[in-house]
Amino acid sequence: MCEKCEKYHLEIYNHQLISINKDLNNNFTGICNEKNHNFKLEYYCKTHNKLCCLGCIAKIDKKGNGQHKDCNICIIEDIREEIKSKIKGNTDILEELYKVFEKSFNDIKNFCEDINIQKEELKINIQKIFTKLRNEINNREDELLLKVDNKFNNLFFKEDILKKYHNLPSKIKITLDKGKLIDKE
Repeated sequence: MCEKCEKYHLEIYNHQLISINKDLNNNFTGICNEKNHNFKLEYYCKTHNKLCCLGCIAKIDKKGNGQHKDCNICIIEDIREEIKSKIKGNTDILEELYKVFEKSFNDIKNFCEDINIQKEELKINIQKIFTKLRNEINNREDELLLKVDNKFNNLFFKEDILKKYHNLPSKIKITLDKGKLIDKE
């Protein structure tokens, strides 16, 4: 048990806790464990919430006796119903806490699931928007490139004109060279 559960267990049941690593034959015997007390545990100290023996509640101070002599003491049988009532009350409280915890846990779980759904929907919407933007940018790029081609093709010489007259400069040079030769002669 955790420390908190162990504390409440001891308060409610007043059991002796035994480690599972220890020898389990060393169980509760009903005899007081206090030093020099060999009496049966027959009393209950309401002040300390603990089982006691004759030695624990003795008014005569003897070595190890009388730790609970000034406490609110009763016979175990008298406290049984009170303890049962406490256990019932604690059980009812725990049951209510369990219901509240379970509802809160389910609410948080549902909230987390809703958040994850919203996250995925948001990611999908972002992807759609950016896909649309990329398509529009690509289409605009194609339009602009086509306009540039059309403008330059209409404003400047076409390639077929260049092909047709690509030999013209060399013919002019030849003619010029012949003219210079004639002029020299």
